[in-house]
Amino acid sequence: MSGSIQTIPVRTAPPYTVSIGSGLLCRCGEYLKMPTCRVAIVTDSTVEKLYLETVGESLRRAGFSVCSYVFPAGEAHKNLTTLSAILEFLAREHLTRTDCVAALGGGVTGDMAGFAAAVYLRGIRYIQLPTTLLSAVDSSVGGKTAIDLCAGKNLAGAFLQPAAVLCDTDCLASLPAAVFADGAAEAIKTGVLCDETLFSLFETDCLAADAAKVIARCVSYKAGVVERDEKEQGERRLLNLGHTVGHAIETCSGYTIPHGHAVAAGLAIIARAAEALGWTTEPIAGRIAACLAKNGLPTGTDFSAKDLSEAAAADKKRTGGDITLVIPRRIGQCELKRLPLTDLPAIIAAGLEA
Repeated sequence: MSGSIQTIPVRTAPPYTVSIGSGLLCRCGEYLKMPTCRVAIVTDSTVEKLYLETVGESLRRAGFSVCSYVFPAGEAHKNLTTLSAILEFLAREHLTRTDCVAALGGGVTGDMAGFAAAVYLRGIRYIQLPTTLLSAVDSSVGGKTAIDLCAGKNLAGAFLQPAAVLCDTDCLASLPAAVFADGAAEAIKTGVLCDETLFSLFETDCLAADAAKVIARCVSYKAGVVERDEKEQGERRLLNLGHTVGHAIETCSGYTIPHGHAVAAGLAIIARAAEALGWTTEPIAGRIAACLAKNGLPTGTDFSAKDLSEAAAADKKRTGGDITLVIPRRIGQCELKRLPLTDLPAIIAAGLEA
């Protein structure tokens, strides 16, 4: 194994550590600070071919007993049918409350395996082994797990913090450019939220050149937010920047547009809307759009404001007749704005037309 391993504590209850570096998957068994037990690896049909054997072998060397479940890759399979199949598998394998689920893959796998762990036997341990940039910088940390319903994205789920997160940066080399760009979208979002310096990095440098540094900065920021607001009652809602419109784009596309690309478009749309409506303190929409485009991401959509607002009406951030949007004020500062749901079509239209 080459290079150093960075560790970032997440001080939730219970606390855990995010480890970031090269060669972690092939030594994951050594890094799990838990008694040996049965580990059920949950992964998808793409990641299975790349990393399942490596992870299983490492766990067995460390004394763990291993079984695995593979489901078809893609957001279209993040549903009740797949969740049910995973739960039946865990039951057939006789996993107990002292055992563990390992989520090996990207955000879909992390959500599916984490939700299964949260509800199986009313909750067992799970670990995150992210293999994409998106899951490394965002979805593997914080304990949000969910599946999609016909009405919309992530509408059924649970909070369950992982026992550990191991981000192997070697996995990034296997990602197609479009999948890597999905993760860049969430990292750019983090820069818009809190870190002008981080955002500037995406404007000028190649993200792949120092991915470990970017992952660590994103994880450190998210860890702090989660520690202060674990169940998304206040500050943590800021992490949804670009997601109300982004999730609507995903839903309207039948999940053919991947999450990161949809969030990028949603971020650009809400930035243009905020600027057009006078909610920003400085011009930012052009800068955000240029940064997204530089990193291979879209800055708009062909769906209408009517279609997007109707899809967003099922969003988790809706409360009665209101919805809470994350509004960028400037690079590095955003705010929550609660608005009547009836205002949403005009706001989205402003972002599409500006």
